[in-house]
Amino acid sequence: MALRRLPTVRLCARLSDFFLLLLFRGCLIGAVNLKSSNRTPVVQEFESVELSCIITDSQTNDPRIEWKKIQDDRTAYVFFDNRIQGDLAGRAELLGKTSLRIWNVTRTDSALYRCEVVARNDRKEIDEIVIELTVQVKPVPPVCRVPKAVPVGKTATLQCQESEGFPRPHYSWYRNDVPLPTDSRANPRFRNSSFLLNSETGTLVFSAVHKEDSGQYYCIASNDAGSARCEEQMMEVYDLNIGGIIGGILVVLAVLALITVGICCAYRRGYFINNKQNGESYKSPGKSDGVNYVRTEEEGDFRHKSSFVI
Repeated sequence: MALRRLPTVRLCARLSDFFLLLLFRGCLIGAVNLKSSNRTPVVQEFESVELSCIITDSQTNDPRIEWKKIQDDRTAYVFFDNRIQGDLAGRAELLGKTSLRIWNVTRTDSALYRCEVVARNDRKEIDEIVIELTVQVKPVPPVCRVPKAVPVGKTATLQCQESEGFPRPHYSWYRNDVPLPTDSRANPRFRNSSFLLNSETGTLVFSAVHKEDSGQYYCIASNDAGSARCEEQMMEVYDLNIGGIIGGILVVLAVLALITVGICCAYRRGYFINNKQNGESYKSPGKSDGVNYVRTEEEGDFRHKSSFVI
């Protein structure tokens, strides 16, 4: 008897599992569910992108679809009342039933996009999914600053900056078309140089330049979207002529000494005495005394022209 009951027990167990499965599937069908083929799409600027939002389960034939853009703690409608709205108007469309396609994306389109579906005939009427869109921007030619001339042994700083690219670009420096390492000590080829390159800030710093550091320098800014470079600039490293500098200083001092001696000699000889001192000796008398005084050019002194007035 026990042997005959065994198949019956197994049949009951299988029937029980079957009914449980039907009940479980019925619960799933009674709720709207969403999924996305790519929740973090990445696209380059001016290309098109699809924001995937797919309804997997629903009993509602015509659910309500909404798309919203979340950026800088602000939420705005993108698709509402069966039409594209906001800054995507004219360059976006609903793809299929619920997905969203954007043409000619720009850097301002980088944001969170929320797909919301309302199915009135389902047990769980609302479901949503968030898509994070990243728009990459190619760098523009960076601004490079290279000193034109630096004396041997002095420090030198080269700068490279770019502000348009996204993600933030990395920088690399080249001398005579040869890439420079981040640390000159790490490469035997640059053992005669002493510099450090910061690829994050684009700064190339020489602690003490050598003659071998002379050359044409340029910088390249690059990210996942592309790269751009600045124009070549010449940096010349020259020897500092100490003897010539000392000689020049001595010449200047000698010239100043001669000028000083000349001024002193001229003063002693009376070249700087005011002529008013001589003019004061020949003042006209305040009141006529009856004698006319005449100074002749030949004599250089005064004589009487007439005698007395009676």
